[in-house]
Amino acid sequence: MKLVDLKVKEYLDILISDEPAPGGGSVSALAGAQGAALMSMVCDLTIMKKKYADDHELCESLKAEARELYTELSAAIDKDTDAYNLVAAAFKMPKETDEEKAARKKAIADGTLEATKVPYSVMQMGMKGLEIADKLYGHFNTNCASDFGVGVLNFMACIKGAWLNVKINLPGVKDEAFAAECETKGKEIMARGEEIEKRLYGEIEAGL
Repeated sequence: MKLVDLKVKEYLDILISDEPAPGGGSVSALAGAQGAALMSMVCDLTIMKKKYADDHELCESLKAEARELYTELSAAIDKDTDAYNLVAAAFKMPKETDEEKAARKKAIADGTLEATKVPYSVMQMGMKGLEIADKLYGHFNTNCASDFGVGVLNFMACIKGAWLNVKINLPGVKDEAFAAECETKGKEIMARGEEIEKRLYGEIEAGL
């Protein structure tokens, strides 16, 4: 059964156990999915109010984006755990002969690459979530301000958590071009994300 199909308590019970996965990567994706869900909710609660008629069209558009993002991030919860399991399985492969050693080495490299690609994509999705929030700010039902703010925080947690998972795997990535891209663009996402999160959170808090 997939993690996303578990009840909340079942998921948390696995998370608190000594099982190595799900871990921080899956939790980061979940945070992003929660952020997307909150943005969709805020849009819905704005669309249903005539008071915000001028914002309905924008909210409909952003809701569609948030729901698509929610689906992608929900899938990433399991993708991250699956990627970890690939690496774990590779390290358990036999290494008695030269052939076995070569196969094991390749499996570890392939698994590590996947375990880096998944959180890197999660970072990008978290950034997309913050961009949705940035467009939505000032155009939503103000009764949802705290929900909006929590969504922003979840997107930033998603980005930061995924970045840690990228960094811990980068030393094992053999594709130098991809590793360099992750390092450079990952830092850019972090900086841009922190700028948006700090600004939006500050404005929301000041307005409450």
